[in-house]
Amino acid sequence: MTDASPIRHKRSGLFAPIGLFLIALIAWSIWWFVLAGQVRDQLDVRVEAMRASGWDVAYTGRTISGWPFRVRVGAENVSVTAPSGHALAAPDLAAEANAWNPDKWVLIADDGLVLTRSGKGKVAVNGDVIRASVHGLTQRWPNVAIELVEPVFISHRGAEVFPISRAGRVELYLRPHLAPAGTGAEDSVDVLFRLIDAEGRPNGPVQGMTRNGKLTAQIETVIEDADQLQGADAAGVFAAWTRAGGRFTTVRGELSAGDSRATLSSPALSATPDGRLTGTVSLRAEKPMAAIAGLARTRSGAVNQAGAAGAAAASAVTGGGGDDVSLALVFRDGRTFLGPFPLAPAPKLF
Repeated sequence: MTDASPIRHKRSGLFAPIGLFLIALIAWSIWWFVLAGQVRDQLDVRVEAMRASGWDVAYTGRTISGWPFRVRVGAENVSVTAPSGHALAAPDLAAEANAWNPDKWVLIADDGLVLTRSGKGKVAVNGDVIRASVHGLTQRWPNVAIELVEPVFISHRGAEVFPISRAGRVELYLRPHLAPAGTGAEDSVDVLFRLIDAEGRPNGPVQGMTRNGKLTAQIETVIEDADQLQGADAAGVFAAWTRAGGRFTTVRGELSAGDSRATLSSPALSATPDGRLTGTVSLRAEKPMAAIAGLARTRSGAVNQAGAAGAAAASAVTGGGGDDVSLALVFRDGRTFLGPFPLAPAPKLF
């Protein structure tokens, strides 16, 4: 009886999957490097276009990494200054996207930011999370989300004091306006702003209004004629938008300041040629006297103490000090009025 010869298996079957994997890896790597090159070139084009429009853009140590699944652009000492004088600077800034979906980018500033307000000086912004995301770059209006978690605001020496010192969260969202096609609203943008558990500066208007408590606000509106948010003059993009008749419409919001609560609404708000808001906001307030009386006691030069005291007294008479009260907040002649009482300058867009 003879021994059976051992069965020999062909090894070619093992090499086929490996070969396919290597081919796919090479093809993907080629795609990644092509994409990285396109990102680098497009970034250079955008930067040069901004500089040609009067912006000052500077950075050092730019890198592109993230192979194989992401594209990550990093830079140090980033500074972007608008012709209006407003600026944003970051010691370290990164933007990244999935290599298979380069239409969505996330920007991260792990080491904080420095915000320069034209004519008011610089404010350092630090927090647990400072990031922004942009997607839908091929849309007429992309979707934008900005999020700050536990931010702390510190004014630089010589700068005007920032109204809040810290907050639980600050969020801003922009998206194309949700309206049926053909309604003429295709050039409008939906905006949602949230300020959660904000704390004011000592003796400032926010601290006075909240009576050492916290301020929470949620405001949503529609920006009409958003295609006019352009231009690079010293006043900024809102100046061209205002000259073209731009408006905030369908304004809705909720405010919570200490023990006071309010809901607000306005059919439309616009801006004067010098950038101050104009229009009327209807308020349905609960215990408003506490917040208004707190404003009257603040030593901030931005608050008209006599006007705030008069408004507090009128609110107490109207609502008995604790009931719901219907009020009208009016922006006109560059001032903010509660009934006939001037409270402060009207909010300024530019």
